[in-house]
Amino acid sequence: MTEYEKWLAQDLADPDLMKELREIKNKPDEINDRFYRSLSFGTAGLRGIIGAGTNRMNVYTVGQATQGLANYLNKHVQGRRPRVAIAYDSRIKSEVFAKVSAGVLAANGIAAHIYPWLSPTPTLSFAVRDLRCDAGINVTASHNPAQYNGYKAYGSDGCQITAQMATDVQNEIDHTDIFKDVHFISFDEGVKQGLISVIPESVLDAFLDAVYAGRILQKPCGNLKVVYTPLNGTGRVCCTRIMERLGVQKVDVVPEQEWPDGNFPTCPFPNPEIREALQKGIALCEKTGDDLLIATDPDCDRCGIAVKQGTEYRLMTGNEVGVLLLNFIASAKKEQGRLPKAPVVVTSIVSTDMVAAVAATYGVEVRRVLTGFKYIGDQIAALEAKGEEDRFLLGFEESYGYLSGGYVRDKDAVDATMLICEMASWYKNKGMTLADAMEDLYKTYGYYRNEVLNFGFEGEDGMVQMQQIMERLRKHTPTEVSGFRVAGWSDYQRSVRSDAGKESKINLPQSNVLEYRLENGCKVIVRPSGTEPKIKIYLSAKGKNEAESAALTEKLAAGGKTLLGI
Repeated sequence: MTEYEKWLAQDLADPDLMKELREIKNKPDEINDRFYRSLSFGTAGLRGIIGAGTNRMNVYTVGQATQGLANYLNKHVQGRRPRVAIAYDSRIKSEVFAKVSAGVLAANGIAAHIYPWLSPTPTLSFAVRDLRCDAGINVTASHNPAQYNGYKAYGSDGCQITAQMATDVQNEIDHTDIFKDVHFISFDEGVKQGLISVIPESVLDAFLDAVYAGRILQKPCGNLKVVYTPLNGTGRVCCTRIMERLGVQKVDVVPEQEWPDGNFPTCPFPNPEIREALQKGIALCEKTGDDLLIATDPDCDRCGIAVKQGTEYRLMTGNEVGVLLLNFIASAKKEQGRLPKAPVVVTSIVSTDMVAAVAATYGVEVRRVLTGFKYIGDQIAALEAKGEEDRFLLGFEESYGYLSGGYVRDKDAVDATMLICEMASWYKNKGMTLADAMEDLYKTYGYYRNEVLNFGFEGEDGMVQMQQIMERLRKHTPTEVSGFRVAGWSDYQRSVRSDAGKESKINLPQSNVLEYRLENGCKVIVRPSGTEPKIKIYLSAKGKNEAESAALTEKLAAGGKTLLGI
């Protein structure tokens, strides 16, 4: 209530915030939800519902976060003016938040370079590196519902910031009064003073050149017909341009989802993992008979597909696309004599185990990292530091993120669009659809099945409940899940792995993740989301056929709910 009264007494610049504060005056639960905490600044920056309060995304929480980042940069960048690149997507108030961020940076003597149009996340990572910036800001909530917005922060390497940098910036934020301590000049004044500049189109062209330089095939995809949807986000320009360069025969853009719209009128959850978001695209595919549907999320870093299977269109999971891409890249490069010695694929600890089986066929080393594409970026940087960047074939996460080059340090749906088109064209020349190709891989390596369960925990009580669940599981390691004995477990927060009662150290950064390996080869992983108030359970099973793996997964799902006490 103290925080609420403090905000109510301010002459707030955004009239939407004043209206909201007055409307909740006699609603204690509404007040509590907006003010019981401040949005925390983590390795993924900020993310939250747009609105008034310390637990909401608004010009004041964005300004405070940017002041914290500015304080950090001015302490750590010596002998010159720090530089920051800024991008934003199609979400409500994204441009406002981006310009507020630029104004705060400028008021602190920091040069801000901002894209003058809606821009995909990977173009921000590219600009940070191309313009030799010390940090980057991308205003986006990725694939969250329309009422959300967010603020992704990047380091000088183009990766999302490290845990240490996030802690240091959060410390600066904690010592910054949200109204009194945030320095700000208007966007126009910042431009006038030469502290805010527009990122030129040549940077975007260079980004597309870098994507195209990583193509696998050296001939056009003239046999391919594609339906594409940017889900009312930022992907249209870059993805259609890259498909044009590839020579794709025909690209049909879903008209209802072609243009930026932060309300996402035809897909309330603009997530390419969800069938409802792709329904308009599938309907257009059924009308045109095109080979596949490609969908990119609002900030164009994730990519989902539906592929022709008979007269219907089958949605492919992120794991399936990752495995297909690995097989395609390794096989095509081997055919061309371009497969490097000791090639490397990097994926997350929650992604499919099928990747190891496919990789073994081509002698590809599999590197497992924590969830978060910055860890994949770190592996690319490590190879680059040794002069071995050509060894990197692919990085992917089960959450529909892919990257095949070192020009950025984040997942890139523009690159994924290019690779998927090439892969579909390559298989079509062999008389196969991507659905056929996936079935061939299952027949060769076994029917791996992966599913993710999401359990929401909204509000103050929800955060406490999530913490209690993880603490209980750590104190009382389950002996079985779904009737299958737990043969081994890993606690990534304590960096401990146990197999047959023998413990060993995990050489990865600490993370709030618990993994249970079962006697039948199945696996269950419990992980609180880093960006949303929910716990995710990752299920991994392998059967002799599709029915067996589906039955195993269903059984594991029931056990997963029991683990959480639901």
